[in-house]
Amino acid sequence: MSARRPGASRIPLALAVPAALGLAFLVLPLAGLLIRAPWSTLPERLTEPGILAALRLSLVTASLATVVCLILGVPLAWVLARQEFPGRRLVRALVTVPLVLPPVVGGVALLLVFGRRGLLGEWLDQTFGVSLPFTTAGVVVAEAFVAMPFLVIAVEGALRGADARFEEAAATLGATRWTAFRRVTLPLIAPGVAAGAVLCWARALGEFGATITFAGNFPGRTQTMPLAVYLALEQDVDAAIVLSLVLLAVSVAILAALRDKWVAP
Repeated sequence: MSARRPGASRIPLALAVPAALGLAFLVLPLAGLLIRAPWSTLPERLTEPGILAALRLSLVTASLATVVCLILGVPLAWVLARQEFPGRRLVRALVTVPLVLPPVVGGVALLLVFGRRGLLGEWLDQTFGVSLPFTTAGVVVAEAFVAMPFLVIAVEGALRGADARFEEAAATLGATRWTAFRRVTLPLIAPGVAAGAVLCWARALGEFGATITFAGNFPGRTQTMPLAVYLALEQDVDAAIVLSLVLLAVSVAILAALRDKWVAP
């Protein structure tokens, strides 16, 4: 007789009822979105200029924000995982602040730094004539700000799981730290970097609060898909549903692609 698995016993009613209610609470809104979707006119609506413009801008800015996060976030994750220095715990806490910070507050903070009268924005404007707020570049900055923690956390976890002895062996063979990082460490943590980049891209694609606060909501220039959904709710509910379906499809695809990263067999 085979042994009964620990989780195979009958679920107590006191747990089954709230579990079912919790599942319904999460699934019913998504079901309502699918039920109310204008399936008969979906192809035509997906090709409307406004929807295409918002989709194109979202894909471009989210991709650029992910590139920025990779360039800055991977080295930051390596420093946090491999280096001992005073205040490392504080630095790690600061890196994760955008995860819990209300996005609108993040947008206000970006304005105070990169605005025309901000800490760096005034210098950028006077020295290079560069103004980030209410521009497409501002969208990229806002998305990168809220999405980078996802990448840093994923890459730092991958680095902590990788055996540092391979890097030490490369160093004993004469490799510099940069060569060891590029030729040894990066291949070892490539799956973690890829997972972090995908999560980062998905978070950037869905960013709303920091974007509308720092970059505004200008069609064709700063109006990404989440902002277009917000605007469409006041004018055309079906258009808002179509845009929401696109974002839902992207989210499901991301979860399916990363399923093995967090679901135990």
